[in-house]
Amino acid sequence: MLIGVIAGLIGLSFGVFGVLAFRVSEQQRKIVDVEIDEPSLPPGAAEVLAVIGKAFVVVDAIDGVVRASPAAYAYGLVRGHTVVHRELLDMTANVRRDGVILEKRLELPRGPLGQGAIIVQVRAAMLGEEYILLLADDRTEITRTEEIRNDFVANVSHELKTPVGALSLLAEAIESSADDEEAVRRFAARMHKESARLAALVQDIIELSRLQGANVAQQGQEVDINDVVSEAVDRSQLPAESKNIHIVIGGRVDAKVYGDQDLLVTALRNLIDNAIRYSPENTRVGIGLRAKEGLVSISVTDQGEGLSAEDQERVFERFYRVDSARSRHTGGTGLGLSIVKHVVSNHGGEVTLWSQPGQGSTFTLRLPEMEGQASHAKEPKDAAGVQERGVTA
Repeated sequence: MLIGVIAGLIGLSFGVFGVLAFRVSEQQRKIVDVEIDEPSLPPGAAEVLAVIGKAFVVVDAIDGVVRASPAAYAYGLVRGHTVVHRELLDMTANVRRDGVILEKRLELPRGPLGQGAIIVQVRAAMLGEEYILLLADDRTEITRTEEIRNDFVANVSHELKTPVGALSLLAEAIESSADDEEAVRRFAARMHKESARLAALVQDIIELSRLQGANVAQQGQEVDINDVVSEAVDRSQLPAESKNIHIVIGGRVDAKVYGDQDLLVTALRNLIDNAIRYSPENTRVGIGLRAKEGLVSISVTDQGEGLSAEDQERVFERFYRVDSARSRHTGGTGLGLSIVKHVVSNHGGEVTLWSQPGQGSTFTLRLPEMEGQASHAKEPKDAAGVQERGVTA
């Protein structure tokens, strides 16, 4: 009997131990389940963020992205589950440390190449106890408008003053020489030339204003660079023929880029027209295409006089002319290369220049390919692979 009682007590002890162990196991499992739950926002936060109308990013205690709006990805603030820019991470660190609300205007790179940038007004604040909210408002267009307003009137009035003044003087000369038929004819020819230059300047100003307001990120589409080159060359045929200049195209690319085809054609046409304008008669302008390492390159090479190192640093500035007298003679407005720079910058690319005095110049546009492509340039194998446009010598 004693042995039976002892055995019963031992069995009861094991039973109680087993029940306690099961309950402890259940409690641990519940704790683990809570720990691995997906991060959640405070009640009502998701609904408010959905209708707030601004780009937003919510990060956790280690700056991992918990939630982000499509606009945050479009602006390049977030890539995958990572905040891209150091400036934003500095803001979250300060908010986490001090518990205050911060607001800054930041100029952030738009893409991996060139000087293109997006200007955003960013507000950072705590969201609950463990999250930080970043609200970003795109101020790029407003800032551009302010900059244009500050310098546009002064620059344009200065540039318009020359042809307008020349037309006024020529009109007075014609009026005072009404009896001299030869003088009237000569002054009228000068007036025609100055009015053509004035019209070209006004057209370039309109073109520059149009591309300032273009939003490539929202309005762009797939663009075939070969079509861009072909259309730009076709539009440059008349000035090329007038100087007996050949336009030679070398290479072809299968890669596509994302952007505005009309703006890209305008940029490339300005480069081709520039090359024609400053090349001697009976020469050649070369256009080369290449796709490599995710970039599409278009090079335009002339046989002109070339540029000095000082001129190369300023040649993309608005209204800058290497030689003002020569630019007036050739019809240059000083806006063509500025238009090129803005177009390429808005497409996330860059324009570079190689030039040596007496050896001509080469301008190269580099644009990022559309994602998900594997493209290669098709280099011509022989003379038959080179397209030549223009008139024969």
